[in-house]
Amino acid sequence: MRTIRFLLRKEFRQIFRDRVMVAQIFLVPIIQMLVLANAATFTVRSVGLWVVDDDRSTVSRAIVDRLTASKRFVQTGSSASMDAADDALLDRKAELILHLPDRLERDLVRTGRGSVQMVFNAEDGAAAGIASAYAQRIVAGYGRELAADLRPTVGAIGPASDAPRTGTASLDVRVRGWYNPELDYRDFMVPGILVVLVTIVGSMLTAVNIAREKELGTLDQLNVTPVTRTQFIAGKLLPLWSIGLVELGVGLAFAHVVFGVPVRGNLALVFGAAALYLVAALAIGLLVSTMVATQQQAMFVIYFILIVYLLMSGLFTPVRSMPTWAQWIAQANPVMHFVSIMRAVLLKGAGLADVARPLLVLAGYGAVVFTLAVRLYAKRTA
Repeated sequence: MRTIRFLLRKEFRQIFRDRVMVAQIFLVPIIQMLVLANAATFTVRSVGLWVVDDDRSTVSRAIVDRLTASKRFVQTGSSASMDAADDALLDRKAELILHLPDRLERDLVRTGRGSVQMVFNAEDGAAAGIASAYAQRIVAGYGRELAADLRPTVGAIGPASDAPRTGTASLDVRVRGWYNPELDYRDFMVPGILVVLVTIVGSMLTAVNIAREKELGTLDQLNVTPVTRTQFIAGKLLPLWSIGLVELGVGLAFAHVVFGVPVRGNLALVFGAAALYLVAALAIGLLVSTMVATQQQAMFVIYFILIVYLLMSGLFTPVRSMPTWAQWIAQANPVMHFVSIMRAVLLKGAGLADVARPLLVLAGYGAVVFTLAVRLYAKRTA
């Protein structure tokens, strides 16, 4: 322990003497959180609207006004034909074509039924789906108002459909969202971004730090000293393990104060899970360091691993939306399990029993990868 204590002192001094590394550990993650938390959004703020109004009535103008008044739809143009509207969609002058057919108002007055057509640019399926939900909710809401004004039992206006209209009954649907009632995307994204920042400290800095020792030749010097490999690995990893936990604490405080992210669960559970996860992250960095000879090589390999981890973590897209084979592969992704733990504890107030399974997976993953990394390190530096 005395030897490890001296190694820890040496590592901490070496880390804090390097201004670039200090910035990477503390300053860069805060900047990344500010940028990513505002840029990585599922909210559709502005949709270009192209109007084809064949009816030119009070109702058709009111529908356009309702959409533009929501501030989510910006009218970028109008035309008398769908051909011109299709060209606007193709040229990206609009993302939504709203076609208001002839006799729309007359049909509403006479039969109580009317329909409009919405054509979306669905290149980005997720954004198109969200914009479609916004538009349909606005138009349907206006239709219900018309139904109340025109006659007690008429139906509501809605998007065009080939389905037969078989009734005039209405349902009072009341929706309530649990865990994130304001539907704030930052409450969902920021816990995942915190996992990314901890991963960068745990994996990237570990791999680069040991690779630098190889480049400078100090690793060979340490190998001929009485310092054992276990002591050397402990001296290398414990400082970054503790810094990772400190950074998580700073990030949680920053997220709560700046973004208002709730902390409904037990913080001790969050840090306990982070301690387990950091063992796995550090093991990945140590494993990479045994395979490379330079810092540049370490950076390339770590970036490749992180990209795969993040894309299959459920941070940006749900894991359940992936193909079955990809879902099975994702089960071996420690980032996915820690992201699920963070969101469950912070947003839902989950307890130990609720996150026991991902915790066990993290513990098993860390044990296997860490053991493999230590053995490979011993072989490569013997």
